[in-house]
Amino acid sequence: MSLASLGRIAAIACFSLALPAGPAPGKDKDSWKVKPDVLGKDDGPSEDASGIACTTPEDFPRSCLVIDDNLQKAQFVELRDGRLVPGKTIRLIRNKFNEKKLELDGEGVAFSKGFFYVIGSHGHPRKNKKVDPDKLDARIKASSQIVRFRAEDGSVAKIEPTSNLKKVMADVPALKDFIDQPLDKNGVTIEGIAIKDDKTLYAGFRGPVLKDDEGKSRAVVLSAELDALFDGGAAQHKLFRLPLGQGRGVRDLAAFEGGILILAGPAGDEPGTYAIYSWDGEGESVKPLAELSRFKPKRKPEGLLALDKSGAKLRVLIIFDSDENGKPTPVEIPAP
Repeated sequence: MSLASLGRIAAIACFSLALPAGPAPGKDKDSWKVKPDVLGKDDGPSEDASGIACTTPEDFPRSCLVIDDNLQKAQFVELRDGRLVPGKTIRLIRNKFNEKKLELDGEGVAFSKGFFYVIGSHGHPRKNKKVDPDKLDARIKASSQIVRFRAEDGSVAKIEPTSNLKKVMADVPALKDFIDQPLDKNGVTIEGIAIKDDKTLYAGFRGPVLKDDEGKSRAVVLSAELDALFDGGAAQHKLFRLPLGQGRGVRDLAAFEGGILILAGPAGDEPGTYAIYSWDGEGESVKPLAELSRFKPKRKPEGLLALDKSGAKLRVLIIFDSDENGKPTPVEIPAP
């Protein structure tokens, strides 16, 4: 064998050893630039970004909407490959208590047929020591909404809120006892929204986490007819119990190629692990795609957006809670 052949074999061997053994999620330093800031509490940079969705599923630039769960507003952003450019804000709700604004606690964003949809947590506030009962009720009412609007040519059509999903939840035996309960008591907290086939809304629950007959954790997703939720009719609905790992709930949902991507993470506030799954939105089987194990433990993946697919790889963008401007970070995972 020639020296040139030996050299080529050695080079291939070195390259193979350098490849990761599994999916290679992005590291902290890989985050995209955000300029100017995403708007957060007290008009400072957002430290509670919780969801993002775009008007188109591929290519750059894209027109998108991002939310911070401490606000009544959402913010338009232009998504470029490697950068987010925040723009105008839009006020989604006007709920108040004693003339003080109450937050939507927006946790997820979806886009379908020209409309953006933003879902509130529908949950009991966690920081509620000695809160006035009337104020507590008002805060829960403010967060128990889905808001949609159509944005065209730089203008925004009528804001349409609905609280009908909570009525649907009350008709589901497995959920009704957890409504208006705190998260630390396994109470209802919604953190993801996706719309499939332009007609079915899926709400992903961080809590409650249910148990199957063997005592294993099952995360909850509730589907309902989209038009009926906003028209006030009786919405056909279905509850799904998904195996996302022990103690895990849904932290975000994202529609992708006729199915749904699921960002899973700890149901409670204690530290835990995060992962991405794919799901067809029909049955109760999911496909694990990647464990997000290479981020610092204190970081909390909160938003998920599909970026582009190349062969057997899918690149997604992760938005982080508690990081300034959400610190959007690309992650390459196996395609569903």
